[in-house]
Amino acid sequence: MQIEIGIRNRVAFLSLNRPSALNALTLGMIEEVGRELRSAAANPEVHALLLRGAGDKAFCAGGDVRALYDSFRAGTDLYRQFFVDEYRLDHFLHRFPKPFIAVADGITMGGGMGLVQGSALRIVGDRTRLAMPEVGIGLIPDVGGSYFLSRLPGALGAYLALTGAEVRAGDAIYAQLADLYLEPDALARLEGVLLGLSWSADPRTEVERALRSLAADAPAAPLARLRGVIDRHFSRSTIPAILNSLGAESEPEWLDWAAETAALLRRRSPTMLAVALRALQIGRRLSLADCYRMEFTIVQRCFEQGDFLEGVRALIIDKDKHPQWHPARIEDVAAGQIDSFFRDSSTDAPHPLADLGAD
Repeated sequence: MQIEIGIRNRVAFLSLNRPSALNALTLGMIEEVGRELRSAAANPEVHALLLRGAGDKAFCAGGDVRALYDSFRAGTDLYRQFFVDEYRLDHFLHRFPKPFIAVADGITMGGGMGLVQGSALRIVGDRTRLAMPEVGIGLIPDVGGSYFLSRLPGALGAYLALTGAEVRAGDAIYAQLADLYLEPDALARLEGVLLGLSWSADPRTEVERALRSLAADAPAAPLARLRGVIDRHFSRSTIPAILNSLGAESEPEWLDWAAETAALLRRRSPTMLAVALRALQIGRRLSLADCYRMEFTIVQRCFEQGDFLEGVRALIIDKDKHPQWHPARIEDVAAGQIDSFFRDSSTDAPHPLADLGAD
């Protein structure tokens, strides 16, 4: 079974159970998680939900991109339905009516971040590695990334979206991508603490009090030291402006960092860098539901444009790690190309997420 669910002491314990694939999400898993969450939300015997990943390596490494690639190549509708169902699931988690705890102790990327960011109590630990690395395979940071990344302090959201940089527990807390840090022994005791709750108080109050009693001070946050230079460069309004700013860095302390960061950006899909930055700029002004609708339109265009297919080929199928992006340079990405990702081409039918947020 790719999903495990059990209800004990009025807590629904839900685990993603695909550890050999780092708990990467398939369409079937998304559908099953959605069913279980709706059942838990409606069940008066459930007072709280704990979501975690099986194994000791990952909470969830994202979506099964190879399956999406194969679906598009074969002309099936799976890749499209995957995003419809995933975004509906993520939106539901943001509005889950009961205390929702997500344990991101391990690799948590892409689709895994979409699950975690809907939680009111986002827990990280010593094994935590959070990232939104989509531009490296020709996509954008989706699953609500245009919403939650655009609302991070300063230019941290743009930095994380465009570089795909991994952050550990301390940085996750600092960047407001997580709420509580639990040391290994506290994580081992978490389930027992939840099983010992008496439910004598309001469930939200009782769960939060119990979890905060387990929490420790977060580890050091390297992003705090970088914050000033990140804000200075990644607050620019276009990718060429960011690269020019990095290239003009003159403070000796940051010369190597700026050069390495610029080189990293140059390896990403130029088109997706530009589209991702535009999505963050627009998403900052949108509701959560509108961000999902925008992202769905963009992601479908990503398949048509071709950089996603090339990114998966280079990094997952052939593993030569040398994707041939089109165009190859950010300077050759025209404004009209960027604009095209934000236009819904299916004008003859309602947007598949048109009703999201209407309930």
